[in-house]
Amino acid sequence: MQTINDTLSHLHLGAATAFEGMTVFPLFSDLFRDKDYLTLDEALEQGQARVIEVSEEGEVPNLLFENLGKSKVLLVDGDELVGAKQNRIVNLSILVGAHTKIEIPVSCVEAGRWSRKSDEFSSAKRAMYSRARASKAEAVTVRMRRSGERYSDQSEVWSNIAMCSADLDVDSETSSMSDIYESHEQRLDRYREAFKAQDGQVGALFAINGKPQGLELFDSSETFSHYLGRLVSSYALGFLAEVVEGKEATLPEIETFMASVKAARAEQFEALGEGEDLRLSGESLAGGALVAEDRVVHLAAFNLDTDSKVVRRYPHRWLSDEEL
Repeated sequence: MQTINDTLSHLHLGAATAFEGMTVFPLFSDLFRDKDYLTLDEALEQGQARVIEVSEEGEVPNLLFENLGKSKVLLVDGDELVGAKQNRIVNLSILVGAHTKIEIPVSCVEAGRWSRKSDEFSSAKRAMYSRARASKAEAVTVRMRRSGERYSDQSEVWSNIAMCSADLDVDSETSSMSDIYESHEQRLDRYREAFKAQDGQVGALFAINGKPQGLELFDSSETFSHYLGRLVSSYALGFLAEVVEGKEATLPEIETFMASVKAARAEQFEALGEGEDLRLSGESLAGGALVAEDRVVHLAAFNLDTDSKVVRRYPHRWLSDEEL
């Protein structure tokens, strides 16, 4: 946790930008560095990596990731992969070393398909929407405590997608998260246009309808800039049905949420790839961080005290030893 606290202590907030119910506070740090890895998109587009089913039959919660190149590759929590037998999202951030092949834990975001569309996956260049990511993060933490496995509650993931589809009046033949995004692409485009990365920006705090929803932080301003558009879409999508224009978050609310991230319980696990996984939990908080070479490569922390329309199997509190 010391690495996280040291990182958070070097952050400072910039001036907020607001648009149609969303407020974004930029985060800057004097610790940022040039990235020394490829993002998942970059690696796939350059032919430096591939993602396939683990076998001809396939397994819903696992995919095979192969880094074919000389650079490390960063997979970010919530990244969506499309194709093969069904679309999936990455369960947590993973840094894969050069010339390395590993199985990665994923969740299905297309409940109604189990038929091969392609041999390999491609990147959708979007992330699971934030409400469902928060629920997933909590479930992954519980599973890691209990068994060391990095799996979500798959039925919970499907239920959340079904609920979002219903709220946004999206009819999908395969119950696909992709169809929700594509049905609202024009409106999400307006959100993406409203929020642009600033020089040196390494993260952001996102608020919807005046309430803090989450924090996203990277070790590089280049990586943050690469991911900002999909993060904006991720935080906007789950709230499109109930957004309140003109309601902006205040600085005290943001500072209170930041304090809850700093006070969170952090449990340490050896990472699947390089570094360590830290799972964050608190009375009203869930999330995780990937730490490698004494730096926070990616941190995502979600506010669970949001009156969210989301299925969550676990209460937002620490589980006792008896419950574990």
